[in-house]
Amino acid sequence: MASRARNGDSAGARRRGNDRAVSPVVGKAMEASLVVLYIGVLTATLYGGVVPDYRTAAGAEVGERVLSKSAERVQQSVPADAVTVSVRTRVTLPDSIRGRSYGIRAENGSLTLVHPNERVGTTVELALPASVAAVSGEWSSREPAVVVVRSSPDGPVVELRRGDA
Repeated sequence: MASRARNGDSAGARRRGNDRAVSPVVGKAMEASLVVLYIGVLTATLYGGVVPDYRTAAGAEVGERVLSKSAERVQQSVPADAVTVSVRTRVTLPDSIRGRSYGIRAENGSLTLVHPNERVGTTVELALPASVAAVSGEWSSREPAVVVVRSSPDGPVVELRRGDA
């Protein structure tokens, strides 16, 4: 019996030793779980609010620059005091702003950036000579953009055209 008790005690001691060996593994697994949880919460917070807001703000800034440069190119295409005029100027536009295509529309003597995200869109007034009769047309970031200035009986007409036309 004494040998049996010793064997039983020995087996119980081995089991307790095995239980003790599990503690570090469980501890490390819990630490890893906490790190994964922290990274998940941080990622959700950033991509849920901070990063999209930053992208929109950066997109709005790029939109303002694109529109400013486009207005500059339109204004440079119109001669100050020409009676008969025929000008074609190609304008280079970025393919996308904030990852989406966009358009630029001329209306009421100004250029307007039309973007799927309304916080990116903006408008700029054109500084054109008083002799300009009309400004019309639209560009798309997916096609080449051209400014065409031509004579008309009422004065020079400025058109924004898509493509190479």
